[in-house]
Amino acid sequence: MALIHLEDENLEDLINDNKILIVDFFATWCGPCKMLSPVLEEISKEVTVVKIDVDKHEQLARDYGIMSVPTLIFFKDKNEVDKHIGFIPIEKIRQIIATVTQKG
Repeated sequence: MALIHLEDENLEDLINDNKILIVDFFATWCGPCKMLSPVLEEISKEVTVVKIDVDKHEQLARDYGIMSVPTLIFFKDKNEVDKHIGFIPIEKIRQIIATVTQKG
């Protein structure tokens, strides 16, 4: 899979092109975001992860209703299926992925 730092890519295209996708809205100054970064690097070996810096992509953060960072949004088959705010351990992320995958 992949770890993509959103720059010129179109988020909608990435959502459409991946069966399972995790979008990480983060900020470089955010402590919990820094703690989550190696977790997402590891999980990106299993599913595609898109990291979006809210300070560089303010409108996109507004479009997705991001009020706190880090916020992880899980997509399956182009649909948002789960959302978590704050640090979560890799085991919990894997559990969410497994649950989402089982839903058909």
